[in-house]
Amino acid sequence: MRHLLNPLDFTVEETEQLLNLAKDIEENRSRYAHKCDGKVLATLFYEPSTRTRLSFESSMLHLGGTCLGFSSAGSSSASKGESVADTIRVISCYADICAMRHPKEGAAKVASLHSRIPVINAGDGGHQHPTQTLTDLYTIRSLKGHFDNITIGFCGDLKYGRTVHSLIESLVRYPNVHFILISPPELRVPSYMRDDVLKGFDYEEVTSLEEALPKLDVLYMTRIQRERFFNEEEYERMKDCYILNRSKLQLAPKDCLVLHPLPRVNEISVDVDDDPRAAYFRQVQNGLYVRMALILTLLDLA
Repeated sequence: MRHLLNPLDFTVEETEQLLNLAKDIEENRSRYAHKCDGKVLATLFYEPSTRTRLSFESSMLHLGGTCLGFSSAGSSSASKGESVADTIRVISCYADICAMRHPKEGAAKVASLHSRIPVINAGDGGHQHPTQTLTDLYTIRSLKGHFDNITIGFCGDLKYGRTVHSLIESLVRYPNVHFILISPPELRVPSYMRDDVLKGFDYEEVTSLEEALPKLDVLYMTRIQRERFFNEEEYERMKDCYILNRSKLQLAPKDCLVLHPLPRVNEISVDVDDDPRAAYFRQVQNGLYVRMALILTLLDLA
C-alpha cells in the first residue's frame, strides 16, 4: 500500500508513468469507465475547497466508483474533538482510498500512519499540495512538451503557497530549469526552500512582475491567501501587489503559458482569459485526468 503525501513520493520515472496514464485517460476515457466499480473514495476536507474536492469526487465517479465524505471540519466529528488518527481509522472501515485536506501541516502524514487505506494529501496548510503539482506538471508537459530548459516565474504568495512549494520541489529534479521568484520581501519563499531545495540551482528573486515577464516560458500566478495571514491589516496591504492584465501580458513571449492553481481573486484580470496563453482553466480539466490516474495507481488498478 502506498500513499501520496509529497510529490517526491513518486520518482521521476513513476511521475512520468502517471502522466502517461493521465494522457491515455484523456484520449480514451471510456476505456476506464468501470475500473473502480465497487470502490469507494472518502474525501476528508477539513477546510474549504471547490476544485480539489469536486475533482476527486468526479474522478472516482468517472472510474465507476462512489464517494463519501465531508466538506468542512464543522460537519465532521472533528468538531467534537475527534483526532485525525481516529477519524482515519474509522474511514478505513468504510472506504478503499481517501483524499484529505487539512489546515495543519503534517496532518496527512499522521493519517497515513494510522490508515489501512491509501491516503492522498489534498493540501496540508502551507506545506504541500502534490495532486495540484501533478496537474501542473501534466499541463506544462502537454503544452510545452518538456520540463527541462524552461524558465518559470512564480508570482505572488511564495511564503504560504503550498502549490508553489510542491511544484518547485518537483521541477528541481529536471535539468536546466531556471526559477524567477516574484514577490514582495514579506512573501518570499521560506528559508528552507532557499537553503535546501533551491541551493545550488539557478534562481533569482525579484519584486517586479514587469521585469520578469519577457524572460518567461511559464508564469505561475498565485493569489494572496487571506486565510494564511494572522493580521488582516497585513493582508489588505499585500492583496493587490500583483495584478496581471492584458497590457502587462504583452510583455511576455507569445508562447508563454499562464498558470494559476485557482481560485483567483483579482490577481489575473478577466481580460486575460481569452488570451491563448491563459491555461488555468485547462489546468482544471487536466486535474480530472491526473486524479483518475492517481486513484488507479494507488489502488493498483492501472
